[in-house]
Amino acid sequence: MTKSNERKLTIARAMAEATAQEMRLDPSVFVMGEDIAALGGVYGNTRGLLEEFGPERIRDTPISETAFIGAAVGAAQDGMRPVVELMFVDFFGVCFDAIYNLMAKNIYFSGGNLKVPMVLMTSTGGGYSDGGQHSQCLYGTFAHLPGMKVVAPSNAYDAKGLMTAAMRDDSPVVYMYHKGLQGMGWLGTEPAATVHVPEERYTLEIGKAKVVRQGKDVTIVSLGMGVHNALKAAKKLEADGVSAEVVDLVSLVPLDRDTIRASVAKTGRLIVVDEDYQSYGVSGEVIASVTEHDISVLKAAPKRVAFPDVPIPFARVMEQHCLPNPVKIVAAWRDMSAMQPA
Repeated sequence: MTKSNERKLTIARAMAEATAQEMRLDPSVFVMGEDIAALGGVYGNTRGLLEEFGPERIRDTPISETAFIGAAVGAAQDGMRPVVELMFVDFFGVCFDAIYNLMAKNIYFSGGNLKVPMVLMTSTGGGYSDGGQHSQCLYGTFAHLPGMKVVAPSNAYDAKGLMTAAMRDDSPVVYMYHKGLQGMGWLGTEPAATVHVPEERYTLEIGKAKVVRQGKDVTIVSLGMGVHNALKAAKKLEADGVSAEVVDLVSLVPLDRDTIRASVAKTGRLIVVDEDYQSYGVSGEVIASVTEHDISVLKAAPKRVAFPDVPIPFARVMEQHCLPNPVKIVAAWRDMSAMQPA
């Protein structure tokens, strides 16, 4: 039970606190990106760092993602531990070579003689009418490409622990935070993402999922904002006498297949919720992780609730129509139930 005197942080504040604590401990850590210094980041996750660490370690960059991400790769290989912000994950298109042909592959290309200890943090998610170039998740795109660890916190406690773990890792880590969970007023935010966060340093294991709600009738697997939609759907289902278990993936790479399989073995049913596009993505990989391992545990065909394979609309009513939500998750359960033998 949460005590009334426990402090709560937004994900943005938790990320900034983790970064500051690690910078005090390790002088090789520095941060760079667009508007991350005086502004404190568009999403607030570097707020207050410039005042403490100065412009040498909190570095605003020109609008050239290829240049500053490429520079970060070089710095990481030379013994530094850069944290770099790609303001919108959608912008990966202009710096894909620096991310995937340099950051992700140089440990392998060097035969393990070089390390690339850098964090690429980037915003994901829609829901606030910012159009198709600023609203994607692209989880599956980054998870598909070998050489990078990929994490996506759903709450501030996990956000701090993952950020600390990412900064200490000798491999590149892609840290994907959802804009709707950051706690920024102009974006709106999911209240449940703001939780108790200890002041001391701690790490969260990269590659370990969490069962955030116990259940026995169906497993709902998701990440980021989808976890909150899943929990809301589970509450609705509970009113109908259905006990839903919710699994928060936390990390995409490594993917904790064991926790997913154990949950589905218990419930016999699986719904995967993903704000990324439906085809060729995380939802399909999670389902395959179960069916390839032991299809006999399933009492019904799995379902997925994901963004349809269309560019994200600017118009609010159209965007909301496409986004996953608790109503769609409940509908997926009802479809699943209707197809089960009597």
